[in-house]
Amino acid sequence: MLTYKAPVADIKFLVEDVFDYYGHYKKHPEFEEATPDLVDAIFQECAKFCENELLPLYQSGDKEGCQFDNGKVTTPKGFKEAYQQYIEGGWPSLSHPEEYGGQGLPPSLGMVQSEMTGTANWSWAMYPGLSHGAMNTLQSHGSAAQKELYLTQLTAGTWTGTMCLTEPQCGTDLGQVKTKAEPNDDGTYNISGTKIFISAGEHDLTENIVHIVLARLPNAPAGTRGISLFIVPKIKSDEHGTLGEANNVTCGSIEEKMGIKASSTAVLNFDNAVGELIGPENKGLECMFTFMNTARVGTALQGVCSAELAFQNSLAYAKERLSMRSLTGKKYPDQVADPIIVHPDVRKMLMTQKAISEGGRAMIYYTAKIVDDIEMAKTEAEKKVADERLGFITPILKAFLTELGLESANHGLQIFGGHGYIKEWGMEQIVRDARISTLYEGTTGIQALDLLGRKILLTRGKALNNFSKEILTFCKDKSMLSSSPHKRQMNKFIWPLSKAVANWQQYSLRLAMKAKSNRDMVGSASVDYLMFSGYVTMAYFWAQMAQSAYEKLATDVENRDFYRAKIKTAEFYFERMLPRTKSLAKTMLADPKTLMQLDQELLSFS
Repeated sequence: MLTYKAPVADIKFLVEDVFDYYGHYKKHPEFEEATPDLVDAIFQECAKFCENELLPLYQSGDKEGCQFDNGKVTTPKGFKEAYQQYIEGGWPSLSHPEEYGGQGLPPSLGMVQSEMTGTANWSWAMYPGLSHGAMNTLQSHGSAAQKELYLTQLTAGTWTGTMCLTEPQCGTDLGQVKTKAEPNDDGTYNISGTKIFISAGEHDLTENIVHIVLARLPNAPAGTRGISLFIVPKIKSDEHGTLGEANNVTCGSIEEKMGIKASSTAVLNFDNAVGELIGPENKGLECMFTFMNTARVGTALQGVCSAELAFQNSLAYAKERLSMRSLTGKKYPDQVADPIIVHPDVRKMLMTQKAISEGGRAMIYYTAKIVDDIEMAKTEAEKKVADERLGFITPILKAFLTELGLESANHGLQIFGGHGYIKEWGMEQIVRDARISTLYEGTTGIQALDLLGRKILLTRGKALNNFSKEILTFCKDKSMLSSSPHKRQMNKFIWPLSKAVANWQQYSLRLAMKAKSNRDMVGSASVDYLMFSGYVTMAYFWAQMAQSAYEKLATDVENRDFYRAKIKTAEFYFERMLPRTKSLAKTMLADPKTLMQLDQELLSFS
């Protein structure tokens, strides 16, 4: 019973008005074919595919799940046919290099495509989704021969890719990886070990699956310094991609999960499976970060997808569900009761969902432009600058947007009341599917440690200072002190945003000082610090959307209500959501002693 209408108008607002994608594309001659007419056609066709083919499989796929039989995985009914349509439509090749069969369009357009497919059916979207990370890893670190063989097949969509990091004894702590790689005389390696939680690790959608695997060479250094990266196909092939005998990669089982049940999460056993080294020996983790950053931005997108799907269905239900009367008098006197959308508490949940989905989309699309810049960088210096920008914002996106996506999904279930708890309405499925997003690709706590520990403290706040300067420059340009034609209207956003950024810088410095005397301060403050950072970052993009909406309303643009709604949602965000930073500031600056003062025995419940 779930519905989904691709939010093309919201997408085009960001692409055309807020972030000026077309001006951005002109800076990169390689993207000259990404004209407004072509991009609009892509949006419309992708919307049709997602609404008509993927959405109908969302609930049925959850009910049926993946079936495991003696090492083979069968995806739910309709998944294979939808994937074939996906290939025939040329969607796998959209934003990949022409030299390997791609269409050469910007990665940012691929992100828009991923949003639509992910919102319509996240479980299905995970099968081609992991391939993007595999392709990016090969593009950055693979040899010419590896690129020619694997990128050609992955771009066509006839093969898919996976990321094989986690093992039974280790999750995030990859220094504990035990999978072995023994060199062969011909330059290949025999890979042996077990990997768990491998999304799309085994399925029936494609003829081959390419695994990107972390493993240790003989006599490699201990810990993360001794990890190398390998490419291991499920089925061996010649240099032209003609398939031969099976490699020694078997699926031991698939997980029975809380959510994303239509996505196979596999246990993979490598028993002297033949693989090739990617990148230098013992530099595997550095190479894998290319894949991991791709996956983390993709997981951040899941937060937006969950928020959007929950919002669309919550809004429709709230308009129709009749319950009680408005506190300010009957709004629909000819009905037995008023629709629940008249009640302030329901409105608050709906507005929160709307602010999260649209604000989160803006954060993702901003980041997609950085990804374009990395791919098209002409010098190492340009690439380094863009890489640092991406590295700083990635943990914020991944953790903040998934936490808020889950909040939005829970609001949706709450709006539906008892019906939300019943499977047929689909709301409880969105909650179950959203829950994993805060866990995989690094939990919220891990992302928070990365942000505060590595991106702030170890660099003395360099990336934060650069990002803060960007925001404060925007504030200066749009404030009462500038010549902006909308400066009076924008002040209700500019001053709170400026203050929040100043606090962000100040609190970062205070935490750095506190951490010098007590390292536990980093761990105790990190999650609250990340969420604080997320709310300030989203405020920046809501201010930009408000500015763009004011500019459109100053013209004779049609659909004026659309732009008024953007401004009203920005006002809601600044009044109702940005103030969450005040409590986060208090808790993140608190002494960690109350967390650590009970020893393990006193902490016990027995």
